Amino acid sequence: MKDEIIAKNLRDTSIAPSYETTDWQSLISYTLDEAKKQGATDTEISASSATGFTTTVRLGEVETIEFTRDKGIVITVYFGQQKGSVSTSDTSQPALSAAVKAACDIARVTGADEYAGLAAKESLAFDFPDLNLYHPWAITPEQGIEMATECEAIARGYDTRITNSEGATLSTHQSHYIYANSLDFYGNYATSRHSLSCMLIGQAGQQMQRDYSFTTARAAKDLKSPYLVAKEAAEKTLHRLGAKRLSTRKAPVIFEAEIAGGLLSSFISAIRGSNLYRKSSFLVNQLGKAVFPPHIQIFEQPHLLGGLGSAPFDNEGVSTRAKHFIKNGILESYVLSSYSARRLGMHTTGNAGGVYNLFIDTGDDDLPALLKRMGTGLLVTELMGQGVNILTGDYSRGASGFWIENGEIQYPVEEITIAGNLSDMFKNIIAVGNDVEKRGNIITGSILVEQMMIAGD
Repeated sequence: MKDEIIAKNLRDTSIAPSYETTDWQSLISYTLDEAKKQGATDTEISASSATGFTTTVRLGEVETIEFTRDKGIVITVYFGQQKGSVSTSDTSQPALSAAVKAACDIARVTGADEYAGLAAKESLAFDFPDLNLYHPWAITPEQGIEMATECEAIARGYDTRITNSEGATLSTHQSHYIYANSLDFYGNYATSRHSLSCMLIGQAGQQMQRDYSFTTARAAKDLKSPYLVAKEAAEKTLHRLGAKRLSTRKAPVIFEAEIAGGLLSSFISAIRGSNLYRKSSFLVNQLGKAVFPPHIQIFEQPHLLGGLGSAPFDNEGVSTRAKHFIKNGILESYVLSSYSARRLGMHTTGNAGGVYNLFIDTGDDDLPALLKRMGTGLLVTELMGQGVNILTGDYSRGASGFWIENGEIQYPVEEITIAGNLSDMFKNIIAVGNDVEKRGNIITGSILVEQMMIAGD
């Protein structure tokens, strides 16, 4: 019965790739006119639409298939420095008129905020580049199921110690983003993102372990094959079997590239404007000061062609641009929207909505060479929990990985906690490996930190 329902849904659902069928430009023009008629001094509009599907196969059977066909619009109006916002998924003219009226009603009863308003006109990306972000995949749900099934079957058959699976998942989505405002700015771009992942369970004796692998790309041709995803998932799972706990100690720690991006994400949170003007970051008032060793460079490249984190303009229509956040260890720039910039008496950095393709300079060592350089210590391959305090910099996370001696893996470890303070951790980064992780917005190699506390038995 389940198979019959899935088959019917596949027949009844059209997901043919399409750049955009909604006439957003005329709808947005209509909405801007409505806001002006209702007394708004300024208006900004964000709109988006998305299509695609995700399917998961577990133990050879289709477990889920989800189709996406969404669209929405957020209307923000200003009466001077009084602000009101409303969102709706109904883009008919009567619905848009009603949404504008609601936003205006909210703005009229909202207190004025001296820092509120649109980004300055001279900062807007009136001439923005095409970054080659849109590569739709003409794959059918049946083909997606077949690919996920193949991946899981290869993984489950890789070794007799692979005893179970949490499934293989294939996903393909495309979206269209538009930002416009009453300063005559209208910007739009389309993106696509496809992925394949597999998660397995292995067993040796009474011990069970779980691990996964995935591939993601703007274009389907850039995805790893089902075989490579399956092989990596199986090998990672098998390597974790026989894990032990460690006694409590201090030791050097390497954050494997796949999770090292989390350290840089914490750094970005600490220099985000909203945390700075609230005085809720351990990096308040550190602009122009050394917060990393001199060999560390951290920079942004928003216009990388086909980049998973690329964007021609930010969420306020401001031009994105390449910049250093850290240069020779020195904090060169914050992460600011126009609002947070005004609060700090500064200028927007084009980062409303976050950072776009964040890089850290890498050294000459691959991961094996980095292990040799460390000698004895901990290689962390998984982190658990949310124990990062941006206000104080205190860092404490559950972890698992491998214990290293003489630069070689000795055995897997689990059920430990690593702890330190981000300020000390950043300043004590010894090296960044050239085993670069490219499957996201943060591009980094493995990171070697001189010493951390490891809590175990």
